[in-house]
Parts: sequence; structure tokens; C-alpha cells
Amino acid sequence: MNDHPLRQVLHNEVHARPPEPMQGPLAISHFVMLADPAAAAASRAHLAALLRDLHLPVPDEHINHLRTDLGAYRLRWELHTEFVSWSFIRPLPEGTTPSQLPLSGGLDGVSQQWLSALPGECLSRSHLWLLPARSVDGLNPAQGLLREDSLVASTVADGLGEVFTDFQIHPDGFGRIILVAGSISARRQGRLVQQLLEIETYRLAAMLGLPAARQASRALADAERELASLALAIRNASASDEAALLDRLTRLAGEVEGQYAATHARFSATRAYFELIDRRVQEIAESRNAGQQTIAEFIQRRLTPARSTCEWAERRQNALSERVSHMSNLLRTRVDFEQQQSSQELLETMNRRQALQLKLQTTVEGLSVAAISYYLIGLLHYVAEGLEARHWISSPSLFTAIAVPLVVLTVWFLMRRVHHQVLKSVANRQSSGE
Repeated sequence: MNDHPLRQVLHNEVHARPPEPMQGPLAISHFVMLADPAAAAASRAHLAALLRDLHLPVPDEHINHLRTDLGAYRLRWELHTEFVSWSFIRPLPEGTTPSQLPLSGGLDGVSQQWLSALPGECLSRSHLWLLPARSVDGLNPAQGLLREDSLVASTVADGLGEVFTDFQIHPDGFGRIILVAGSISARRQGRLVQQLLEIETYRLAAMLGLPAARQASRALADAERELASLALAIRNASASDEAALLDRLTRLAGEVEGQYAATHARFSATRAYFELIDRRVQEIAESRNAGQQTIAEFIQRRLTPARSTCEWAERRQNALSERVSHMSNLLRTRVDFEQQQSSQELLETMNRRQALQLKLQTTVEGLSVAAISYYLIGLLHYVAEGLEARHWISSPSLFTAIAVPLVVLTVWFLMRRVHHQVLKSVANRQSSGE
């Protein structure tokens, strides 16, 4: 049986980046590094250097996901389309309370020199602490770790866990999330950790579209003013102005299409990231804590304006592109119509000239008949004089007079026949050319 060459790849893709079973207490530090293809390759090399220093097997150059135990901590590395994520997971002593949580997260034991050299630009870095419910019994997990004025807290996993965060960057440059797990399986705890970190990652990745939307809005405003000016100029333009207007409109179309090409990928990615955020928020199955806002409410209230701005900029861009295209079609239609009018006038002029040439040709043909007839009659008169000398006819003048109408009719008939043959030949060539 011949397998499809991509069967194994497609099968493995379904199982790519699975959630890792987790059981608290744990400290997790998560880094998201924006990476172009060169930085992604450098990230893979950076991972290989770490494993090589610890005398561990180095993964192949095509791997996009790795989980490994490095003794003091576990490392999870993932290569995505636009970014690379690094997760450092360190177990905490049993019975660790919220007040004992290390502010360094899961980075104890990680080489700071190696960590500071992570390739790419850091988009997000967060500490997440996973605690069992018994460790926080009667305690406030957020006290001293999160800002009360922007605290977000809710129950998750259908009421079996609680999550606390403030969506702030703290003095150490990290965001902070606390997940308290009750009677939740280790696999579901791992899914919750992954979903919460993805919400934070996709929240910032989606916001990358906002600066592009603001920049595009300024460029679109200039283009819309130029289009309005062109519409007014086209309405009042004469035929001599159309070439310059078409040139202006072509340049404007190029600018709009260039702006569209520069931002389309970013807006598409932003739309996809917002959809992922909606899905992850729904998957954590959260419900409200009394007096606290939920993650869904925070996302809805704080991210909706940015989301609407990006969607509005994309719609405005598409609408402007369609309007420029419509205006170009109108101007080209007008130019084509005037060209057709000019062509029709030229054809009418040619028809008038052809009619005049036909009249001149008829006149010339009449003169030609008279001239040829006169020449032939003169010759016949000489013939008649010769015949008179031979006494074959008695009057050369009478012979010539009788020959005049016959000669004229014969020459006229032959000229008309030649004329009809020429016209027939031309008509045949024209019909074969068509």
C-alpha cells in the first residue's frame, strides 16, 4: 500500500503542541519572542546550544516543538508562524502558600546569560503560578502579587478552579497569573495553563494590528481627499485634461494597492488572533466571582476598541480600493466613448473624401473616354483616307462620322467593365481580410 507522502506529517500535526499534564505547586515563566525566519533559525540554534551544554541530545533542524526535563526545571519550546515561545516550568515545595511564591517564577536555575540572548524581540513574558486549592485555603492569592485596582478574578473549569491576574507589566517586566486548581485532573490543569498563557500571548499579538491600522488610517485619509479632488476634476474636465487625470488616478490606485499589500497580512493575522482569543476564553469555562470582573469582560471592554479599529481600517481600505477602481472604470469609459466619437467622425470624413474621390474618378473616366475615343477616331480617319486612296470608300468624313458613336460606346463599355472588375477585386480582398 502506497502512503501519501504527507500522511505522517498531517497525522503528527493533529497532535502538535499538546498540553502537558501538570500538578501544582508549580512556577512557570513564559516568554514570547517575535521572530522572522532568520530569528526562528537562530532560536532553534539557541535551543541546541543549551541542550549541547547539558550533554543532552540535540533535536533535528526541522523540529517545531520540544519538551524536555533539564533537572532543575522543564523546558517547553514551540515555533509558531510569527513567534517562538519558551516556557520554563519549575516545581515548588509542597505546601507553598501565596506569600511564599518566588517572584522569579520558573527561572531559578536558568542561565541568565543564555536567557538574555534569546533571539528575536520579546512580545510577552509572564510568570504563572499553579497552586492546589489546599495551599490557599482561607488566603487571598492576589495579595501582594497583583494590583487590586485592576484585578481580574473568576472561577474556571466549571467552578473547579480560580484564576487571578491584573493584565499589568510589573516592575520586573513580567505579567503575573495565579491559577488555583481544585479537584482538577493533571491533564486539565495543563490545558488551563496553556489556555491562559495563550490568551496573554494572542492578546498582545492581536494588538500588533493597531499601530498598522492607525498608520493606514492616516494614509487612507490622504487618499480619500485625493480621490474626492479627482472626482470633482473629472466632472469638470475637458477632453484635453483626461490624460493628466488618468495619470493621477493611476498613481492613486498604485498607492492604495501598495498600502493594502503592506497591511493585509497584518490585518488578517490580527483577525485570526482575536478569533483565537475568543475561543480560548470560551474554553476555560469561567464564571464570575462576586464583585470581580472576569477575563471575558476585560477582553471585551479593553480589546474591543482596538479590534473595531483594525476591522474598520480593513473595511475602509477595501472600500477605497473599490472606489478607486470604479472611478478608473468611469474615466476609461469616458475616454473610450470620446475615442469612439472621434473614430466615427474620422470615418465620416473618410466617407466624404471617398465620395468626392468617386466623383472625381467618374469625371476622370468621362474625360478618359473622350480622350481615348478622340485618339481612336483620329486613327480611324487616317485609315479612311487610306481606303479612299484605294477607292474602297468614297467619303472618309462619312466613315469617320459613322465610327464616332461606335468607338465612344465601345470605349465607355470597356472602361465600365474594368471599373467593375477593380471594385469587385477590392471587395473580395476586404471580405477575406475581415
